[in-house]
Amino acid sequence: MSRDNLKNTMRGHGSWTIEIVKRSDTDMGFVILPRRWVAERTFSWLGRCRRLAKDWEKSIESATAFAHVASIRMLTRCIARHCQKT
Repeated sequence: MSRDNLKNTMRGHGSWTIEIVKRSDTDMGFVILPRRWVAERTFSWLGRCRRLAKDWEKSIESATAFAHVASIRMLTRCIARHCQKT
């Protein structure tokens, strides 16, 4: 998907800032890219949910619903841990 197609698709779905981070052609080996760890960490947390581990859903609506369920599950566990500490 081109950058313009992505902008047109996201228009009307809120105010978004999209930053495309390209790996340098001169770097060799592992290089940390800025803020990529946030997305990678979130995807790994969501990947713990067995239903999201594979792409089994037949519709976008059910896939979205299970992503929401997984996010709610993560949030409630985080809140529960925080409440136990205080």
